[in-house]
Amino acid sequence: MSLAEIEEAVDKLSPAELAKLAAHIARRDKIAWDREIEDDFSPGGKHKKALEKIDAEIDAGNFTPLP
Repeated sequence: MSLAEIEEAVDKLSPAELAKLAAHIARRDKIAWDREIEDDFSPGGKHKKALEKIDAEIDAGNFTPLP
């Protein structure tokens, strides 16, 4: 099915069906975002060095605890 066909089908949905579809897409997007963040900050992830720097600053006492 092409994107154009999907768009045409979406245009035919009732408001209730459209709301369900929007919720479904939002859930999928949240899951994908959570996976990306987890991958980025896991060992070997692209933000590993940032976490190491933050940990070093905390270990050196260079932080202000949140209230």
